[in-house]
Amino acid sequence: MSNSTTRTHPAHLQGFATPLPPFAVPDLLVPNALAEDEREWVLQAPNVWFRPLMFNVTQGYFVNILRVRKTGVLSRHRHSGPVHAYVLKGRWYYLEHDWTATEGAYAHEVPGEVHTLYVPEDVPEMLTLFHVTGTYTYLDEQGQLLGYEDVFTKIEAASKHYEAVGLGADYVKRFIR
Repeated sequence: MSNSTTRTHPAHLQGFATPLPPFAVPDLLVPNALAEDEREWVLQAPNVWFRPLMFNVTQGYFVNILRVRKTGVLSRHRHSGPVHAYVLKGRWYYLEHDWTATEGAYAHEVPGEVHTLYVPEDVPEMLTLFHVTGTYTYLDEQGQLLGYEDVFTKIEAASKHYEAVGLGADYVKRFIR
């Protein structure tokens, strides 16, 4: 994906560009991460969407912005790899912890822990950038498996969504590295 904005480098920086090594993939730039076009947001559950920013299929991670416009429990889950989160808007917490992730907060979650994401009643919209490595395993209150999510299930969901909203199933390829 390329930015349509043309930029002229200062004279002292011209000539520093070198070609990509053979077989390297180009950089990824998502000019409007908080997409105004609603078709960019993939419905995940009622009043819950994700905005893909990157799907890394060789290292098994994805980066997306989660948008939640409901209150209460979002999910109970365990992840197999580390998760990084940065709160852009609103706040949330895990029922199992004594901290709250507020706007501007960064959280690092270690693999293996089970926790339940909760959005408070007075938060009309929560936006958080998540960098997820590995798999989310969704669990019920008894710890029984409900489903899972990884980079490949996210790609599949996004591809189906983009096809349905008229952007085309291949639209998702711009986010794959």
